[in-house]
Amino acid sequence: MFKILIKEMDSFEINKIIAAVLLTALIIIGIGKIADILFFVEKPKLTAYKVEGIDQKTSGKEISIKSNEIEETVDIKALLAMGDISHGEKVFKKCSACHMIVSDGKNKIGPNLWSVIGRKAGSVADYNYSKAMVAYGKEWDFKEMNSYLIKPQAYIKGTKMAFAGLRKEKDRASVILYMNSKSSAPKALP
Repeated sequence: MFKILIKEMDSFEINKIIAAVLLTALIIIGIGKIADILFFVEKPKLTAYKVEGIDQKTSGKEISIKSNEIEETVDIKALLAMGDISHGEKVFKKCSACHMIVSDGKNKIGPNLWSVIGRKAGSVADYNYSKAMVAYGKEWDFKEMNSYLIKPQAYIKGTKMAFAGLRKEKDRASVILYMNSKSSAPKALP
């Protein structure tokens, strides 16, 4: 039956059908373009949903990420008061895939973290640090470690540490207390 219809249609009728389909497509596209012009909506400069870069006010701390740099004001006493060494030992298991924290321990993917609080960054003699970590060269105190553990890649650009960071304040405080306890001379808490 379809063959009969095609035989009965001449080329002029086929051209009319193709033209109608094309005209319909052009009209739909044209209506969309005209609607965009008539109902122009200026896109916001800032996204409504931010993953990073938000200003957070939480217990004892304010974080803002600007131009991929972390600036923060930390009440380190309040932060460390939230921590617990036994909880820090559990959270440190995330770190133990790359770091060891024992006296005279070996370096793994990352350096041994024994006595890391109070030690200069990039100073373990038999570990090959990134250039960024060596150049950073500050002493790891409680505030520095807290800032670093939020998001290592953002805090020291170019570090080899691929860890995403610890977002929860209690986790960071607990890990810092745990790392401080793993030292031959733990630093006094502020």
